[in-house]
Amino acid sequence: MDSVLIPVIVGIIIIVVGIQNMKGNITMLHSYHRKRVSEEDRIPFGRKVGLGTVIAGCSVIVKAGCQFAAQKFNMESLNTIGTVLLGIGLLAGFAIIFAALVKPHTTKVASFLCRHWM
Repeated sequence: MDSVLIPVIVGIIIIVVGIQNMKGNITMLHSYHRKRVSEEDRIPFGRKVGLGTVIAGCSVIVKAGCQFAAQKFNMESLNTIGTVLLGIGLLAGFAIIFAALVKPHTTKVASFLCRHWM
């Protein structure tokens, strides 16, 4: 049970930080990014970074749920499914955060992400 409880707590903390970012509170970000975001861009920037953070936190909780179900029902395939979902969620969350942190015109990857996901 402890192996499931800790990831759930970590996931909830990550989600709370993401929600704070979405409200425009970007104090948890590195000072480099805080200095370079104008006041009028703070809310849209925080929403994008917060969305990626919330997605990452949710994927941690989903992984913990799959791990719990795998232990309870003795189905190792659920643990594998949880690991795959964790990887997909983290990649999607970090891609959204990366797209928000990098100006769209600086790289082709960031430009692609901003055009298709934002």
